[in-house]
Amino acid sequence: MRAVGYQTSLPIDQPNALVDIDLPKPEPKGRDLLVAVKAISVNPVDTKVRLRAAPEPGDWKVLGWDAAGTVVATGPEANLFKPGDEVFYAGALERPGSNAEFHLVDERIVGLKPASLDWAAAAALPLTSITAWEALFNRLDINKPVAGIKPSILIIGGAGGVGSIAIQLARQLTELEVIATASRPETRKWVEDLGAHHIVDHSKPLALQISALDHSPGFVFSTTQSDQHQADVADLIAPQGRFALIDDPPSFNIALFKRKSVSIHWEFMYTRSMFQTADMQEQGNLLNEISKLVEKGILRSTLAEHFGLINAANLKRAHALLESGQARGKIVLEGFV
Repeated sequence: MRAVGYQTSLPIDQPNALVDIDLPKPEPKGRDLLVAVKAISVNPVDTKVRLRAAPEPGDWKVLGWDAAGTVVATGPEANLFKPGDEVFYAGALERPGSNAEFHLVDERIVGLKPASLDWAAAAALPLTSITAWEALFNRLDINKPVAGIKPSILIIGGAGGVGSIAIQLARQLTELEVIATASRPETRKWVEDLGAHHIVDHSKPLALQISALDHSPGFVFSTTQSDQHQADVADLIAPQGRFALIDDPPSFNIALFKRKSVSIHWEFMYTRSMFQTADMQEQGNLLNEISKLVEKGILRSTLAEHFGLINAANLKRAHALLESGQARGKIVLEGFV
């Protein structure tokens, strides 16, 4: 089967950073689904793993987690899906990735693809939807208000993949006033169209801008550069507020939040699959809920860039754009022909 992989961790401008390869078609076991991949999307985690994780000598590392495709076979213990089902999912960090014609995934972390979306638009959704949903509703518990505070949330990195979903979820499913950060005209327009009530510039001090809005958010969700914004967040967040982050800051001073009794929550959407938690099925349930919200017109796909066929050249372009920090929404690739 056709796939894209690498044998050595390299900067994306190097010829062998990602290459087109042929690999044996995998066979499903246990609760696996074998999915014929139709479209994928690219996430910051792809670039991080490419730079940090090399395969054993002589082996190939295949990246990619977001995928939409058709089930072609199931393992002997699988009972949730059947061949022919159209699905979407975000995969598992420790397994071979979805940048391949055929991909194995545990059925418990798979959802039925929204029927109203094409393959590309569906592939843009899984990882960011799971991350945003878990951060907002499981970690921050945004349906439980902070006492005495005007209900609002600050989403740092509103135009990114996760921020783009978080804005929609908070705006459509809660009564929170949504404040999102964006710094360029095109990204400000993007987050406004997604439903943000207010937009502030993350390239400037956040606390002053939030103060000018007469807000002291009870919730803050940081998707990027959390180390650069931590002092501002400690200043602007309400006492007894809740702060969630998803990135990997090189340093983070939790002591800044002690005097306000702010709780800190890390969200990592691979935790359930990595540790085979008892509630692993919740990710599949969550994706089915996302699918229903799309069908009802409550959520929209955050596909922003379609880079063409799934091959090494186009994936290298996608990795380069993500590493530049200039991407908005999701980058999607589709088909192998």
